[in-house]
Amino acid sequence: MKPAILAAIRCSQSYGVEPDRCDVLQDAHTIVVRLTHTLVARIVSDTDGPRQGTTWFSRETAMAAHLTRHQAPVIPLHPEIPPTAHMQDGFAMNFWQFVTATHASPSPREIGVSLHQCHQVLRTFDEPLPALAILHESLTILEQQVVRDALPRDDIDLLARHLDASIERLAPCPLQALHGDAHIGNLLMTTHGLLWNDWEDAFAGPVEWDLASVIWNAKLLENDDATANAIVQAYASCGTSIDDNVLDQCLIARAAVMSAWYPILYPNPSSERLQKLRHRLDWLGRFL
Repeated sequence: MKPAILAAIRCSQSYGVEPDRCDVLQDAHTIVVRLTHTLVARIVSDTDGPRQGTTWFSRETAMAAHLTRHQAPVIPLHPEIPPTAHMQDGFAMNFWQFVTATHASPSPREIGVSLHQCHQVLRTFDEPLPALAILHESLTILEQQVVRDALPRDDIDLLARHLDASIERLAPCPLQALHGDAHIGNLLMTTHGLLWNDWEDAFAGPVEWDLASVIWNAKLLENDDATANAIVQAYASCGTSIDDNVLDQCLIARAAVMSAWYPILYPNPSSERLQKLRHRLDWLGRFL
């Protein structure tokens, strides 16, 4: 059994929860494992990665607790373990309630409305979050040797210019607590409805950032403007106006962030992933 999973077992036992299974639901930089009928642990297995300690998990856990208290459409934290980030045997982790996924696909309206519901609740989240954190962090990521080995110098310079420009242009916008990585993969259709999860990238930014994240693939990889537009319209129909110029800048910033992280998230990328990366970089090249 992997040391990260053993650490999660020990941590849960320290709170009187005895695991009776070990069903691995995800095995990557973060391991997701179901330990009981109701308990799921998320553990950072990449202890040498760019995020050390519990800072990011602490933000995620605090936001998830706030969202859960206000009945937002999110996967809830587990009620039997303190709602905080935990460190056990050198591994950062937190604990969640298991939910049953269904095979249904959410409609664009459901996606837009559920994201707006989360944003509404997060307007009352009063713990400080760093402004545009993922953009600043991505600039630092570009300096890592693994990224410099994987990307040509011209591509690194392109990403740095876009990240710098995006920070400058988005900093004056109204900022609030955001999901930070609100793509379709972090949405789960369950027997309790459509739920958001994985709040690890949370930061303060314009709401258009989360919208750009959720429509990016549909709009710019799949040429599905109808779906992308329907998500944005559903969000706006809930009463929050969207600045199209800010949304466009967030689409650019999102592409730069995703590209900067690619060598870390996918050290041995498939040809399909390399093609997607090249598509993003070529698309970004049109704007500078």
